Amino acid sequence: MKHLLALPFIGLLSVPLYNQETPSLFGFPFFYWYQFLWVPITSALIWFVFKKGQAKGEE
Repeated sequence: MKHLLALPFIGLLSVPLYNQETPSLFGFPFFYWYQFLWVPITSALIWFVFKKGQAKGEE
């Protein structure tokens, strides 16, 4: 399960994937809202991995 925590790194370190202005969302270029989108995704992934670790008795 801990491998899920690598997803934000992969998604954000590959800058050429999101280095563009379109499509825009509420006036924000893609470059910005793509990065902002990762904030709740990362929080949810951390919570999920934490809960699964608690269920298995890991610290």
